Amino acid sequence: MSAAVAALVVVAVGADFGTAVYAEYQLSRAVRQANDLTVDPFVAILDFPYLTQLRRDHYDEVEIKAPAVERPLIGKAMLEATMHSVDLSEATWRFRPDAPIPVAKLESRIIIGSVHLGRYLGIRDLMIEAPPAESDDSTGGTTESGISSEQGLVFTGTPAGFGKRVSVSVDLSIGGPDRTTLIITPTGILTGPDTADQKVPDEQRALVLNAFRGSLPQQRLPFGLTPTAQGARGSDVIIEGIAEDMTVTLPGFRR
Repeated sequence: MSAAVAALVVVAVGADFGTAVYAEYQLSRAVRQANDLTVDPFVAILDFPYLTQLRRDHYDEVEIKAPAVERPLIGKAMLEATMHSVDLSEATWRFRPDAPIPVAKLESRIIIGSVHLGRYLGIRDLMIEAPPAESDDSTGGTTESGISSEQGLVFTGTPAGFGKRVSVSVDLSIGGPDRTTLIITPTGILTGPDTADQKVPDEQRALVLNAFRGSLPQQRLPFGLTPTAQGARGSDVIIEGIAEDMTVTLPGFRR
């Protein structure tokens, strides 16, 4: 490749990258304004080249991640959405707030950190881990986004009235009439490697287990999706919904 051709390639790639960054900024600002967020969310328009997608009024994949969003009861959580095959015909690349946005596949998530969930449960030092079998699995979880299964999670912390760190096996589920309630059900005390390895006397077993029990309502997913999975990733609890052939508007990200 001649120097002149190489220079043209560098210029073309640079122009494409710069235009994509500007488009991501525009979308980030639009999402913030449409949802009354306190900071610009992270936005990524994936796949290359960007200008080819723009000319087709179609993005292959878009990611939106908004940290520290005010949430009922728990204080703050991260909201995420991943859109696949995004039709820009009505919204345009500037993403007009009330314009319909058809997407072939939509994923949305609420990510609740152990600190915020621990405060809600009254366990200030709460740590969350995936089920032991999955922690040793290099595939990273049971869903595409790396979320563990909903059964057998490991919650570790110091429950009130006991005074020692203990590890508990926990199942997660979604309930409530509108399926927006995260239900946390402890199922047993865990001891041995990779746990607090703290035994609990029989007379205190119910007290300890109940300290890890909880019901967290009003956890509506971005764009109103119905939850399809819940589990752990890192030390976070994640509620996820996946749907196909959806049409959304930007204000639905938070509301």
